[in-house]
Formats: sequence, structure tokens, C-alpha cells
Amino acid sequence: MRLILKLLSLPFILITWVLYGVCRLLVLASGVILGILSVITLVAAAVLFFKAGVIPGVVFLAIAFLISPYGLPRLAAWLTGKIGGINYALRDFLAS
Repeated sequence: MRLILKLLSLPFILITWVLYGVCRLLVLASGVILGILSVITLVAAAVLFFKAGVIPGVVFLAIAFLISPYGLPRLAAWLTGKIGGINYALRDFLAS
């Protein structure tokens, strides 16, 4: 029975390995691009504070935070780490 479970886990190991690699690449690339965009959005928020009012400035500040390295890219990195953890757990199951 254990051998059957190990054989059934092989496709899941392959899927999580490929998904983990693709996600790591996307997280690295998006971190750089979104970091630059967050600086541009921060400057636009500062301009909006003086030109359009407080509410549009706060909205742009929230958007700048979400696309900064502490917002959505950090969440994506956390999820990528969880996928890697699942991959390593499946590999440990296969090795035991």
C-alpha cells in the first residue's frame, strides 16, 4: 500500500517542483519591477496630496504600499515558500 502511495506522489512532486521554480522566477522579476513602480506611485501620491486633495493621495499611498516589497510581493514570496515546503515534504515521504 505504501508503494502505491509513493508512486502516486511522483506526479505531485513534479508538479510542485515546476510550479515552485516558475513562482520563484516570477517573484524575483516582479519584485524589481513593482519596486520601481511603487516609487513612481509614491511620487504621484505626494503630488496628488497637493493638487487633488487628501483622499486621492491616500488611495495612491495604499496602492504604493501594496506594490512595494512589503505588500503583494511579500505575500507571493510567502506562498512560494509554502509550495516549496510541500514539495520537500513530498520528497521526504518518497525517500522514507
